[in-house]
Amino acid sequence: MKLYDTLTRNNRELSPIDGETFRFYCCGPTVYGPAHIGNFRTFVMQDVFRRVLETANMKTLHVRNITDVDDKTIRDAQTSGKSLKEFTAGWTEKFHADCTALGCLPPHIEPSALAHIPQQIKMIEQLIEKGHAYASDDGSVYFSVSSFPDYGKLSHLDTRELKLGTTQNQRADADEYEKDSIADFVLWKTRKAEDGDNFWSSPWGDGRPGWHLECSAMIKEYLGNDFDLHGGGEDLVFPHHENEIAQSQCSCGGGFAAHWFHSTHLMVDGGKMSKSLGNLYTIEDLKDKGHTAMEVRYVLISGHYRKQLNFTLESLHAAKEALAKLAKGRETLSIAAGDSSNSKLNILNSTFAAAINSLHNDLNTPAALGHLFSGLKTAQKLEGNEAAANLAAFDTILDALGLKLPTEEKTSHIPAEIIDLADRRWQAKQDKDWATSDQLRDELTALGWTIKDNQDGYDLVAN
Repeated sequence: MKLYDTLTRNNRELSPIDGETFRFYCCGPTVYGPAHIGNFRTFVMQDVFRRVLETANMKTLHVRNITDVDDKTIRDAQTSGKSLKEFTAGWTEKFHADCTALGCLPPHIEPSALAHIPQQIKMIEQLIEKGHAYASDDGSVYFSVSSFPDYGKLSHLDTRELKLGTTQNQRADADEYEKDSIADFVLWKTRKAEDGDNFWSSPWGDGRPGWHLECSAMIKEYLGNDFDLHGGGEDLVFPHHENEIAQSQCSCGGGFAAHWFHSTHLMVDGGKMSKSLGNLYTIEDLKDKGHTAMEVRYVLISGHYRKQLNFTLESLHAAKEALAKLAKGRETLSIAAGDSSNSKLNILNSTFAAAINSLHNDLNTPAALGHLFSGLKTAQKLEGNEAAANLAAFDTILDALGLKLPTEEKTSHIPAEIIDLADRRWQAKQDKDWATSDQLRDELTALGWTIKDNQDGYDLVAN
């Protein structure tokens, strides 16, 4: 599998450093409210990435953190009157429920920032000892950007006409700060009155860790100094991931992430998502509008992860139709396969080879979906063992994409004799026996049913 690397700006082949397990880290949610579909575009694409690796029989170790201590979680916990732990636990549970609905595999390890404060303090101590960090008069600790000559290599800061010397004395005390601002960033934030009871003891006084430090400490704990891939949304490239590299390499040595995987922003109705525009959708919002989480997932993987995807409510209707067509096509292929064996065909020799090849080529999900439909159209003409083998290949692609097809409901409320007439009529049409086709259609009409043909089959509607 080849995947675009943000650092080198090239498609690079993926292989585990240790030759056995592909170990990767993804920045998880900040749990102060429900995640929106823009967040989930990144999480869903990371899920497809992992599934594709595992489809190729590669063992994986997926680590994704929970940010449960930062400016926003503390602020909103204080407003709610709940403890930070109780407040963030509720939103973490909601995030997990949404992930399950979207068909995302849970990470193998999901550390929280709150549970790893000792590791973060230890990393700060190492940075100070090695001359890469310093304590300020108020008890906060900052990373010295000028101490790390490679700062900016991930985001290619040299192309932004920014000079370190002109900003060397700036400090960023907030967890999130303006893009393109090269500044010494905070590692430990001194206790403030508005933090309430949310503080911890440290060698520099009471306070809490800075947001950028959290991921570095947890990566060190579970993946060590060198690991295979780091993922996140493109908004994290600078400053968050840039700061992670600086902290980790300066405190621990090593090369940190061998590969960087970033997903592009999601657009909604042609513009940015915002609460003021009413287009900052959560999974719950879209369910309330009558859409399923699987329809949302289909839309989120319908565009290439490195290109902007425009999400609309109309695209959800199209996704529903696409999933129904896939379900109907799979049913036809399953009938053709019968009880035949499916164990003899490699997926690369199936009608779905182009789909898996697309996924192996920079995770091209839209191309894979296209080849899934075209491969299904070809496979439906097969019978017996060939049909069974291609059915298994079809299911493998579905699993790689994380798509769960809707169940067929027509047999649950349509009499068997009506289904038999409709099937015979459909076969007559395929055989171009127009007279029989018309006769059976008229019989169905007389019995109170209308048959509506489509590209892959038919629908029955009670009159």
